Amino acid sequence: MTTIPIPASTPYEVCIEGGCLDRLGEKLTALTNPCTVAVISDTTVFPLYGQRVCDSLRDAGFRVVSFVIPSGESAKNLTTYGEVLTFLARNRLTRSDMLAALGGGVVGDLTGFAAATYQRGIRYIQIPTTLLAAVDSSVGGKTAVDLSVGKNLVGAFHQPALVWCDPDTLATLPPAVFRDGCAEVIKYGLLGDADFFNRLCQIHIPQQLEAVIARCVQMKCDVVSEDEFDRGCRQLLNLGHTFGHAIEGVSGYTLSHGHCVAIGMALMCRAAASLGYCAPSVCEAAESLLRRYGLPTQSPYGLAQLREAVLADKKMDGASIHLAVPYAIGDTRLVKIPASQLEDWLRAGGVQ
Repeated sequence: MTTIPIPASTPYEVCIEGGCLDRLGEKLTALTNPCTVAVISDTTVFPLYGQRVCDSLRDAGFRVVSFVIPSGESAKNLTTYGEVLTFLARNRLTRSDMLAALGGGVVGDLTGFAAATYQRGIRYIQIPTTLLAAVDSSVGGKTAVDLSVGKNLVGAFHQPALVWCDPDTLATLPPAVFRDGCAEVIKYGLLGDADFFNRLCQIHIPQQLEAVIARCVQMKCDVVSEDEFDRGCRQLLNLGHTFGHAIEGVSGYTLSHGHCVAIGMALMCRAAASLGYCAPSVCEAAESLLRRYGLPTQSPYGLAQLREAVLADKKMDGASIHLAVPYAIGDTRLVKIPASQLEDWLRAGGVQ
């Protein structure tokens, strides 16, 4: 098993091994006394893995209850959040109990936010079942729900007690959902590891799955340990996300997060090359790798729509915004621009 310690304000481990799902209960007995564990999942994942997780926990002596939300980003809202809190209260969970997020990024974000706020904070664990969640959203303690005007506008920093990652669960992912995770993997190479980026060009991600997950988690760990609360270098992890979130929001969340991040990265690379921050070859390499993994690179929406959506983004800082801008493969830096220049960047990225 690959174990990566995360030295956050509440330290924890990310454990990665194929076939480990059925040993979750055994692992939890080493972390906590017998308690109630509320497994939160969705209508896609729970039928696949819910019974195995619940059985593992019960066999280890835990009382288990479960709550299943609808699949998809549209469920990550205040209404579903309130339903989860009501479920926890009706089942009399206390601060000595625990939540378990079984699913992808939506389930992880929502469950984490419920854990951060229920009775002013209880423990939770992440059990990622998508590539995107495994390499990114399950690690780092960012939790949130969406508002109608923007993504992740209501949330809290709340670190999990454990991330338990079984890559075998990724075998059931639809190809489009697996590609979502590939966008985040590519982001890490472009962000800060040229050798990793080049390896993704040479060896297909499914052929090196555990190593890919471990490398991405370690990179995120390094950033989070330096800037847990997103005041500085952690904003580099937003590479592709500022414009990607805008595209996602304009679509009404009908376009997936990973595909929107891919478009956002391509847009940012084109803008960086056009505005002189990086060589055109950086843009060409990034777009080529995105296309190799079947990811889109062009925005389906126009300038006015995306500008307004970016202005509603939580990363706005008064009348300015920090953009994660690639200078080279493996070298991304923060650039602060006034909001008045957003249109220039979007145009430079090919948005009309």
